[in-house]
Amino acid sequence: MTVVNPDDRNIAAILERLQHLPGALLPVLHEVQHEFGYIPDKVVPDIARALNLSRAEVHGVISFYHHFRSTPPGKHLVQVCRAEACQAVGARELEAHIQKTLSVETGATTADGQITVEPVYCLGNCACGPSLQVDESVHGRVTPEKFNALISDIGAK
Repeated sequence: MTVVNPDDRNIAAILERLQHLPGALLPVLHEVQHEFGYIPDKVVPDIARALNLSRAEVHGVISFYHHFRSTPPGKHLVQVCRAEACQAVGARELEAHIQKTLSVETGATTADGQITVEPVYCLGNCACGPSLQVDESVHGRVTPEKFNALISDIGAK
């Protein structure tokens, strides 16, 4: 995942393109996060002003949806499925292994800024749990050993 510093021109272009849509807040937030890798706090007032909302309303939506982040993620994103099907086949134990291996809590980024670990509540890979997604690739039947190999692979990039 590439994180880009927000540029006022980029924010203005996103707002110009999307602010007239009905219910524009979610499309704007998705586009900002897609553009920068996160939704910087400094852009919240601009979004609020363009959409005639309060900063609290914009912040409330950002903090409500787990998909949105207000801090830059790590270079790589590991999303661990917490849905019932994955839990039934060892997802909790896998998540504990991930936390221990990376020395990071779920929802945080490793100290070196390389990997962010996030929970997700279904990757649509239920028959092959426990599942996780590394960057854009979904992996099933992930064991601690398979996770270690995946992390070793992204560490070399």
